[in-house]
Amino acid sequence: MNLLAFDTSTEILRVAVQAAHGVRAEHEAAGGAHASASLIPVIQSLLARCGLRLAQLDAIVFGRGPGSFTGLRTACSVAQGLAFGAGVPVLGVETLLAVAEDARQRSGAERVLAMLDARMHEVYAARYIHEANGWRREGPITLGAPGQLQVPPDWALAGNVFGEYGERIAPAAARIEAAPTAQALLRLAPALIADGQAQPADRATPLYIRDKVAQTTEERAALRAAARPSP
Repeated sequence: MNLLAFDTSTEILRVAVQAAHGVRAEHEAAGGAHASASLIPVIQSLLARCGLRLAQLDAIVFGRGPGSFTGLRTACSVAQGLAFGAGVPVLGVETLLAVAEDARQRSGAERVLAMLDARMHEVYAARYIHEANGWRREGPITLGAPGQLQVPPDWALAGNVFGEYGERIAPAAARIEAAPTAQALLRLAPALIADGQAQPADRATPLYIRDKVAQTTEERAALRAAARPSP
């Protein structure tokens, strides 16, 4: 399949293009506030390297969340705009599913508790099981303190949270540094498209889990106090 995939849900901008004739191109760089300015030029460059035009794509694949509010809006709006102009469908993929797929590619793990840093001393998390016909999410996507995560026995933990919250997360069979990479999105896309999950551009929407993006001064002070080690 001819596919364009990108994720701007974290501080890293990740973009990849796959051509049906076998050529692939990939870009990974600092994102965050710069993602909105650099994403489209990067996409144009990668498409040119693969000899593709937007109208030749089978789908535009993007990480729909959870993640950075600004990053999710950027990904969704770019996916919509490009898809409208080219007349191709969009495929929004859960970022935590992409984390689970990246962990599977790195380690072979097939029962993964995927996590992403949600800031504000919280993490996004979801459980995924890989079966013969692909991934299945077990239960809802959650948002909460790292210490509140319930880790099933023999499941792998995967994500970008260990440097910040490692001591506060329950032990597990394995800890895998993983991310919602563009390559993971490309690997996931064919099965999701075959399952009918690609949509017209006007139906592309971000997946928000948190409905609050700022804390009061009192809330920030309480969190700092709770994070200090006991004397």
